[in-house]
Amino acid sequence: MNPPAIVIGAGPAGLMAAQRLAENGYGVAVYDAMPTPGRKLLRAGIGGLNLTHSEPLPAFAARFGPACPLFSRLLAEFGPDAVRAWAADLGIPTFVGTSGRVFPADFKAAPLLRSWLRRLRAAGVTLHLRHRWQGWTDDGGLRFATPDGEIAVTARAAVLALGGGSWPHLGSDGAWVGQMAARGIAVTPLQPANCGFDVAWSPFFRDRFAGTPVKAVALRFGDATIRGEFVISTYGIEGSAVYALSARLRDAIARDGQAVLRLDLKPDWPAERLTAALSAPRGSRSLSTHLEKTARLKGVAVALLRECAPDAGALSTTLKALPLTLTRPRPLAEAISSAGGVGLDQVDGDLMLTRLPGTFVAGEMLDWEAPTGGYLLTGCLATGHAAGLGAARYLDAVSKPPGN
Repeated sequence: MNPPAIVIGAGPAGLMAAQRLAENGYGVAVYDAMPTPGRKLLRAGIGGLNLTHSEPLPAFAARFGPACPLFSRLLAEFGPDAVRAWAADLGIPTFVGTSGRVFPADFKAAPLLRSWLRRLRAAGVTLHLRHRWQGWTDDGGLRFATPDGEIAVTARAAVLALGGGSWPHLGSDGAWVGQMAARGIAVTPLQPANCGFDVAWSPFFRDRFAGTPVKAVALRFGDATIRGEFVISTYGIEGSAVYALSARLRDAIARDGQAVLRLDLKPDWPAERLTAALSAPRGSRSLSTHLEKTARLKGVAVALLRECAPDAGALSTTLKALPLTLTRPRPLAEAISSAGGVGLDQVDGDLMLTRLPGTFVAGEMLDWEAPTGGYLLTGCLATGHAAGLGAARYLDAVSKPPGN
């Protein structure tokens, strides 16, 4: 017997939608193409699961850029405090780190996912794995390819939470884009978000420094400055400070063919102090030795200066704004997340597709992006919360007898 509600996608957004539907008394079946649920969540938690951020709500919502108006509302309903309360209800205590980011007490994703799945099963949610969504049947049923052949399932409400297009080996392959287009639903092309960028390194620099972190720096692009660190890769740069600027950098490259990122290699030193230090007599010392003795710069920082500005005149000025030319973002499949997706003008306030009543969209399928640091995961949970409650309200309405 078909349940009244189906959720397609067993990531954070889909599981949250299933939880809200079950809490409202509806039977729910969750379908996912992968052999196990929550694969991307587990992968994101390898270095410590960053659940959310303790930043005040207005600043938190602003991290969603053009989608800020939507997320101001969604986060007011299920924001950082609600995420922490939800985790605590699953038996997972959390703490706020020195950076303001929020983590499980043990930093791990697996215990949270296990507890969550137990809660869902206890609430009657059924999970169907290795079921890859293939679109709709002519009469509106949902088609799935399974190890035993294709099946069709019908439900009065469905939540689509199929992810974006990053890390396709974990299930988010963007294959749903064509299905949306076939139904006349506008989809903004998927693009990499929270991604690295290509730099035309010299062979010497690439071979010598690939894998080396560049710490305690500031990255500036336009009117945005991010302090933190990044990593030199064989192809260019990656890391948290780069990801925070990735949307601006990606869009600039699409517009101009390249983006020039400015590196401040001594962000804690005012320009006047750096100028005074570097004015000390150099004598017979090499440039590398001079920079180490006067400005405490060495290793990869000095190599970046030689690589990006070999003929620099005013050293202090160059070190405060070292130009690094980025030629393209890394491919979508390598990105942590994706931008683009189902247009926000295609859904109503409950995240229901206006062209397909009873069908809701959650998570990275929607056209929004946010930086890492807890914002991305919270955004997925908030949309799953909204879509699940919206689907429950829809089922309430269509289940009422005529005249009520």
